Amino acid sequence: MANQSNAPPAVDYAPLELQGELMAMQQLTTEELLTIAQSQVPDTQQELHLQLLEKNQNNQLSESDRFLLSSLRVSADYLMLKKAYAYALLQWKGYSLPNFEQLLTLI
Repeated sequence: MANQSNAPPAVDYAPLELQGELMAMQQLTTEELLTIAQSQVPDTQQELHLQLLEKNQNNQLSESDRFLLSSLRVSADYLMLKKAYAYALLQWKGYSLPNFEQLLTLI
């Protein structure tokens, strides 16, 4: 399949349940895409995820903890896909993306 520079980045690599949201992102403004691209998992969610991972390592997870851990992982994975797609759309729209050193200053 030929790469068409006038076509937005494909979404067919993404999970089906996320493809519609990614396609809708094609209509967002640069500012809205930057907000998504720079978003992070909330601190409270990160802390809970780490606690559950530790419990899992010690074989102390209940069934509900396993479900929650799985949900948190999927949520984090989906956020990363949305961030990556936002950056791909920004680049497609001609936005100059920061280089690695510039990204480090954002952390």
